[in-house]
Amino acid sequence: MKTTTFVLRTGGQDRVHDVTARCEAFAREAAQGGDGLLHVFVPHATAGIAIMELGSGSDDDLLSVLAELLPADDRWRHSHGSRGHGRSHVLPAFLPPFAVLPVVAGTLALGTWQSVGVVDINADNPERQVRLSFLASR
Repeated sequence: MKTTTFVLRTGGQDRVHDVTARCEAFAREAAQGGDGLLHVFVPHATAGIAIMELGSGSDDDLLSVLAELLPADDRWRHSHGSRGHGRSHVLPAFLPPFAVLPVVAGTLALGTWQSVGVVDINADNPERQVRLSFLASR
């Protein structure tokens, strides 16, 4: 298995960060033309991974849904940090902190409009780690 980690600066606002290019580059290098699986993981209790169309407004739609579903108010029992911080700890129940993607002939096998997004609604943590691991098929 081959693994790399990179730092993603997420800032202090709700955002979906497109990491597709980083995933594709790592998969291409690690696979060396072969097949396998790419595991994308954010080792944080308050971030998630989404496989979806990005840049066409869908990421803003996702953030709108999350804001309605997980409002940044004072209802949360987990209440340290900024107002509504507890919602960030509920996010991974809806958007898990990982995804497993096929790699075929050294290429990340996403659908035509699919991208890999790191979803972060935690204003208290402006920096994330993203771990990419490639497991080759035999």
